[in-house]
Amino acid sequence: MADPTAKPASNPEKISNSPQTRKTLIEKLDNWSDWSSWDEFYRTYSGFVWHVARKSGLSDDEANDVVQETFIGVAKNLQKKKFDTSQGSFKSFLLNQARWRILDQFRRRKKQYEREANIHFDEDEERRTAPIDRCADPQGVTLEKLWDKEWQDQVMELALRRVRSLVSPRQFQIFSCYVLKGWSPERVKEELGVNAAQVYLAKHRVGRILKREAERLSEEAGH
Repeated sequence: MADPTAKPASNPEKISNSPQTRKTLIEKLDNWSDWSSWDEFYRTYSGFVWHVARKSGLSDDEANDVVQETFIGVAKNLQKKKFDTSQGSFKSFLLNQARWRILDQFRRRKKQYEREANIHFDEDEERRTAPIDRCADPQGVTLEKLWDKEWQDQVMELALRRVRSLVSPRQFQIFSCYVLKGWSPERVKEELGVNAAQVYLAKHRVGRILKREAERLSEEAGH
């Protein structure tokens, strides 16, 4: 089982070419001896939560703490059967777990600032905006909008991993260069040694599968 206290990488790790569906993966977490599922769960979502915490205005270390505390909370809630995949949105469940930890970090930061301010009080400080008040507000719609944007990026990342396992390496390479990297058709043809028909076939075939997989992932999360 993945250690929920381990610090995540700043980017989500790719751990397999064809990740399990969210529902399947979450349901497997009921088995505490299924280490591979816990490992995939942590590695799939830890980078996502880290990015949200950082973009909320937290530092790297604070974001790492959010990830650790969030996944400890998730584990405890799943163990106590407080999340039912048939009754609610995993997306909302994880958001609530992360939101509390992000707010806790801002509260800790504010307390620390207030302690330091009491020690190094300067009359001019009253006329300045405290650094803590200039931080991003992680509450309400602000965090939810950020969460939705990062969630869609995560969905697309997982969908691309699925697609890679469903099409030929050649077709995915053409699609990646033309659609994801934004190469011109002429550059794709020249550098990959393909013709125009192959370029447009890859674009439409892979693009159709990508859309299907992204929609499936969104539905599984209770979008």
